[in-house]
Amino acid sequence: MIEATSAEKCSDNVLVIGDFLACRDYSPKTKIAFACDLQNFFSWFRKANDEDFSFGRVTTADVSSFRDHLRAEGKAVATVNRRLNAIRAYMAWAVEEGLISSNPASKVKELKRQPLAPKGLDRTQVRKLLRESELRRDHLAHALFSFLTFTGCRASDLIGLNVNDLTFTERTGKVVFRNGKGGKERIVPLPAPARGAVREWLQRRPQTQSKALFVTRRGEGISDRWLRGICSRYTKICGFHFSPHTLRHSYAKSFLESSSNDLVSLMTILGHESIQTTARYSLRSESQLAEAAEKVAF
Repeated sequence: MIEATSAEKCSDNVLVIGDFLACRDYSPKTKIAFACDLQNFFSWFRKANDEDFSFGRVTTADVSSFRDHLRAEGKAVATVNRRLNAIRAYMAWAVEEGLISSNPASKVKELKRQPLAPKGLDRTQVRKLLRESELRRDHLAHALFSFLTFTGCRASDLIGLNVNDLTFTERTGKVVFRNGKGGKERIVPLPAPARGAVREWLQRRPQTQSKALFVTRRGEGISDRWLRGICSRYTKICGFHFSPHTLRHSYAKSFLESSSNDLVSLMTILGHESIQTTARYSLRSESQLAEAAEKVAF
C-alpha cells in the first residue's frame, strides 16, 4: 500500500500501477490493457507539461486534453473511452488511498460513438455463400442460409420451425414463426429463392419422427450450437465471417433498399417491438459514410 504522504513515491509509475491493479478484481487482459493505457497517459503528461506525473498535479483540463490528443491521433472512440476509464479508475483509487482529495477525471465526458447500421454481408458475399452451399449440393446448408437470408429470421426462429409451419405454392409462400422473441407469433412471406431451397431440402429430409423442419442426418432437430457450427464451416469456405444474425442484418439492409425504407413492414417481418429498433437499419454503414465523404469536392 502507498502512503498518502509520499508524493515522491508516485513517480515510480510501474510500482503505483501495480498497487492499483492489485486492489481491483479485473481480468488479466483488462489489467494489461489498463497498465498500457496509464503508461500512455504518463508519457503524454510528461511531454505536455514538461514534468513527471504525480497525482496532485493532474487537473481535469489535463485529462480532457489527453482525450482530445488521442482523438486527434485518430484513435478509435472505443480506445479513447477505455483509456479514460483507466484514468478515472486510477484516480478514484488514489482518492481512496488519500493521495488526492478529488478525482480530476470524474467530470471528463467520454466520446459518443456515432450510431451505425448493424453490419451484414454485402450482396457479393451473400451470393457467394448461397452459391457455395448449392455447388456442394449441401441441401440442408443451402436451405438454412436461404431461409435466414430471405426471411430475416432469428436463429431461434429457424430452430423452432416445424414442417407444418410452412405454406407455399409455385408463386407464393409464407412461414409462421410461432415462438418468436417474447413468445410472439408472426407470419412472414417466403420468397421464391427460399421456397426453392426448402423444396430441395424436403425431398432429401431424413425420415424421422421429429416434426422439426430442419434435422440432422440422425433425424434430430438442429440446435443453436449445430447451426453456428455450420456457419463456422462456411466461414472457412467463403473466406469471410458471418453468423445467423449477420444474415438477419443482411436481409434488413436489402429489404429497406428495395422498399424505399419501409420501416413499418420491416418491423413486422423482423418481429421488433419498437420501430426504434428497426430504425437502426436505416442508418448508414461505416463504408457508406466513407464512400460519401470521398465524393466531397471544393
